[in-house]
Order: sequence, then structure tokens, then C-alpha cells
Amino acid sequence: MRAAGAATLAAAAPALTRARQHDPVTLFLCGDVMTGRGIDQVLPHPSDPRIYERYAKSAVEYVRLAERKNGLISKPVKPGYIWGAALGELERRAPDVRIINLETSITKQDEPAPKGINYRMNPENVPCITAAGIDCCVLANNHMLDWGRAGCVETIETLHGAHIKTAGAGRDATQAASPAVLSTPHGRVLVFAFGSMTSGIPDHWAATATKPGINLLHDLSDEAARRIGQQVRAARQDNDIVVASIHWGSNWGYKIPSEQRAFAHKLIDEAGIDIVHGHSSHHPKGIEIYRGKPIFYGCGDFINDYEGIQGHHGYRGDLTLMYFPTINPATGELVRLEMTPLQLKRFQLRPASRSDAEWLRDTLAREGRELATTITLTDGNTLRARPSKKSR
Repeated sequence: MRAAGAATLAAAAPALTRARQHDPVTLFLCGDVMTGRGIDQVLPHPSDPRIYERYAKSAVEYVRLAERKNGLISKPVKPGYIWGAALGELERRAPDVRIINLETSITKQDEPAPKGINYRMNPENVPCITAAGIDCCVLANNHMLDWGRAGCVETIETLHGAHIKTAGAGRDATQAASPAVLSTPHGRVLVFAFGSMTSGIPDHWAATATKPGINLLHDLSDEAARRIGQQVRAARQDNDIVVASIHWGSNWGYKIPSEQRAFAHKLIDEAGIDIVHGHSSHHPKGIEIYRGKPIFYGCGDFINDYEGIQGHHGYRGDLTLMYFPTINPATGELVRLEMTPLQLKRFQLRPASRSDAEWLRDTLAREGRELATTITLTDGNTLRARPSKKSR
């Protein structure tokens, strides 16, 4: 009986493997995670607090601003402190992969780039990233070379040493353009990352054949989409889910430039992209589900030290979202999209109140009308996005 049972299981194994490969894959995505400056100062191993900004000369000033607004932060905090309620949500949902845009350099370099605002986290504080089980850090953004090319390389080395994959920056152009390959029980997720000059990235930050840097997107042209398509086709295997993570556009405002929308459509139509993961905006922007593929034009900031800074209050930059798209790997199409609203307070993510979740629902619903996306809010404070009937 045991031999017969083993033979039956062996015969069924290929079919079971195929079934698992076609099981849906859930990703965790978010916007900018900035663990430098004030955040770094409350972690166990703060960097030298000196900064070179016009209005502040010490990173401790950003801690004081936050405490003045929302109360004292007991320092040093544990590495997982900043994630707060997000940790429980990640455990509950158990996404197959976890991807963030890391908007700080992880380095002990002391020579800042001459740009006015320079974010830096001590490499010894990298446990604040591993505490959330992050699989991939996107690095193609306008702060990755805040402490020079050496700081960029140290960031990559620190993350790789912590067993975190990276995309969008490298020791040379080839590494910067290469995707992060994330394995799941149901197939692979490929993360290609690009930094657009529209987000304020200088041209000379681009990685070259001999210099470290980021994977710079010079424009949003047809030719750029064609090149990305070539890269995707060279790396893609059957049932892969392909993410294009793009740092683009301004920090404030809901308007989606027509060239961004056209480019996102080209990436899906011609380059084989399944998810467009856009970031740079300090607040969530409209979401589009185009031909069954989600486009996040701006995920909003997720973790930062901005809470005591004055201005732009109408955008509610203290509110943020965890994005959980579930994808069918056989088709690359969206199965469902759920989002968890949170609020950043005292440098820690906390559950959003019902009224704040309703504000996010109403804002995303308003911005989604032009994009043919409907947003609803469940009794459990989960936001859901789906195509409007007219777009189906």
C-alpha cells in the first residue's frame, strides 16, 4: 500500500507543481521609505547628526520638530519600531514578496553631494529594514547618491550583506539596469527600477560602464519603452511577474502628466510590464487598472521624518498606504488590489482612524474617476480598487 501510495504521489507531483505555479502571487509595495536624518537619530546607532541644509544644521532638529507636534519619542527605539502596525499587517497578509523604495543612502561617508538635502543612515541601523522582512529595496531615486558614488556602493553592499536584493543602482550600468529576481513558491517576481530625471535626479548620477550610479531614465519616450521591453524579454521566463518601479514626477499635486500615463501604458502594451510601481509624490495619487494591470502613479511616502515640517497640510502627508496587489502569474493580470491605510506619528506607523481612512477613500475615488478606477472601503478599514464598469 505504501509503495502504491508513493507511486500515486510521484505521478501527481508534476500536476501539483503546475497548479502551484499558477497560484496567485501577492506583493507588498509602498512608496518612499526614508530612514535617514531624523529617523536615523532615534535608531540604536545614529550617524553624525551634522547636516548641510539651509534651515537646519543637525538632524536632531527633525526629531525635535516631530516631538513638538506629537509628543516625545523614547530613544533609542528598537529597529522594528518605525514599522509599527505595518508589522502586524505584513504578518497577517503574508505577502509573497516585499518591495520598498529606499530613499536614503546607507553609509558612513562624510562628504555630502552639493545639493542641500542629504539623507544618510548608519549601516549599523540596517536591522530597521530587515525587521520588516523586506526582500527588495529599489534604489533608483534622487537621494541614492546624496553621499557620493562611494555612499551608493556602500548602500548596495550593506543591503546585500543583510540578504536584501536591490534594483536600480549598481557598481556599473549593467548592474544598475539588472532586475532583482525574487523567488516565490508560485514563480518569480522580477523588479526593474528606473530613476526619472523628472524627480530631480541629476544627469551625472547615472551609472556608466566604469562608474557606480543609478539606472537613469532620461526621458519617457517610445525609444525608452522599447529598450525596457528588450531588457524584460531577455530576462523573463514563463509565469514571471514583472514590476517596473519608477521614481518620477514632483512631490506634491494630484495631476498625472499625460506623458507619464502614456509611458505607463507603453510599458504594459509593448514592454511586458505587469505592475507599474510609481513613487516620488509625498502623498498617494490616483491608481489605474489598465488592461488588467495596476499602475500606481504615486504611492506616497511611507516612512520619513517630515511630520513636524510646516506646509502642504491639505495633502495629508501623514497618511500612507500599504499596497497589496495579487497577480495571476499565468496572465500577469490583477486578481485583486487591497490597501491598508496607516498614519505616521512619532516616527511610527499606526492604524489610520476611520475618518482618515474615509478621507483616503474619497481622495483616491476622486482621482480615480478620470482613470476609470473605483475605490471602496470595507468595514475593516481596508481600501479596495477595481476597474469602473465603463472601463471593462
